[in-house]
Amino acid sequence: MKTAVPCYYHLDVEVSPERVGQVSRILAAHLRYWDLDNLVDPVCRGAELLLRAIDEHATDKHTSIEMWWNGQHLITAFGDDDPDLRPDQDLRSCLADIAAMSDGWGCCASDTGSKIIWFSQRARAGQRIPLVPIAPEPTLREGRTVPREEPVAALAAAAPASAADDALEGSR
Repeated sequence: MKTAVPCYYHLDVEVSPERVGQVSRILAAHLRYWDLDNLVDPVCRGAELLLRAIDEHATDKHTSIEMWWNGQHLITAFGDDDPDLRPDQDLRSCLADIAAMSDGWGCCASDTGSKIIWFSQRARAGQRIPLVPIAPEPTLREGRTVPREEPVAALAAAAPASAADDALEGSR
């Protein structure tokens, strides 16, 4: 049985218009490294939407981006510490677009008062998933010895006549 290799990536970024494209290329490179080429488009589009919205509406431009891959789902999360940025007002259109192109999404508050906006993409059937083989466990059985290497003619000469041969001779 093979299991998927879990992957994690974290990036802290100061959001600006020129950094949006750079961050998108960085995320795409990590997805390709994890053999998730098919998820590059939706993840990068969602990241660009959120980064542009944060750049436009937030006063604190510092953002943390995290990606988790568990073999079936890729979760991308954006965290910021700006108390003035309200997802229900400032990010409404951005979140509607993310909801339309992702398999799941959400927004929640952390213990420190920051907001976390996340979305997930599911690996579809038939897509390549990075796998690792599980190492075999050692066994406690003893191995069998190899049979002697003697010619068949030598073995036949040494063996006595069998009962089946005697029965055939008697029936003639």
